[in-house]
Amino acid sequence: MPGSREHIQLSAGSSFRLLRWDRNLREVDVVHPGNRVERIVGVGNAWHFHQHMELTLFHNGAGTRFVGDHIGPIVPGELVMLGANLPHYWHALGDTSGLSVQWDFPTGHPFWNLPEAMAVIPLFRHAGRGLYCTGRTQREITQLMKDTVAGGGLDRMGLLLRIFSALASASSAEAKPLSTQSFSLPAETTYQLAMSVAVRYLIANFRDEVRMEEILKFTGLSKPTFWRQFKRHTGKTLTDFLQEIRLTEVRRQLIESKRSVIEISLSCGFMQVSFFNRLFRRKYGCSPSEYRERKRRKR
Repeated sequence: MPGSREHIQLSAGSSFRLLRWDRNLREVDVVHPGNRVERIVGVGNAWHFHQHMELTLFHNGAGTRFVGDHIGPIVPGELVMLGANLPHYWHALGDTSGLSVQWDFPTGHPFWNLPEAMAVIPLFRHAGRGLYCTGRTQREITQLMKDTVAGGGLDRMGLLLRIFSALASASSAEAKPLSTQSFSLPAETTYQLAMSVAVRYLIANFRDEVRMEEILKFTGLSKPTFWRQFKRHTGKTLTDFLQEIRLTEVRRQLIESKRSVIEISLSCGFMQVSFFNRLFRRKYGCSPSEYRERKRRKR
């Protein structure tokens, strides 16, 4: 069920799970040791969380990334590490492909009996905000994840440990936190589905006027309960969340289209151009036209 907490099952003889998708995040393959493949229904295209930690690599694709209270564009080659129970959602535009590794080593797990495992404690703690990996770290781990697909047994476990080592030794410049705060939601929450419905509604309707009564009707919550739970689960107020979605789409269009700034702002739900310009400058430190020019020069 979209929005419910994802339940992850490991295959026999494995201490972690490797996922692969080649078209969309609903059609996902579990790659078992020995390269045996099992098709499952993925939930990465819905706002959700799970107890297992995760490392996700996008080979290609575009869209919007939601990690904790962070909202930003998905780019080809991106590598993101997620802590346990950290809400996330990959809103893809068109086809995507990639790999994902999921594991759960809670307190008392045999993994922590290894003295060397102590080196990853800070890494796992920092992953509570989500980590965006770049540079040499991203390139090294990308190759290790690809090698894991064909691996089996101890080789496969050895590759996971090498991934942990590369992440733990990454500089702060190559492993940057995404969310401004850590999230660790309870194992079960009665509001999880309602929050997923709300996020989906906002993404589907951000270009238009968003009506609070419509959100309350779809979620089945009272207004005070919705305000409180939405802030708890997303780290943002409804207004801030909506503005972030709109600004993320504006940034994408500024780079990928030749439409005027006014056309883009209006198409993304900003009805007052002067307010949009002030908000954009406050958020990114430049005007929309300057942002477009900088990104195009860089590309």
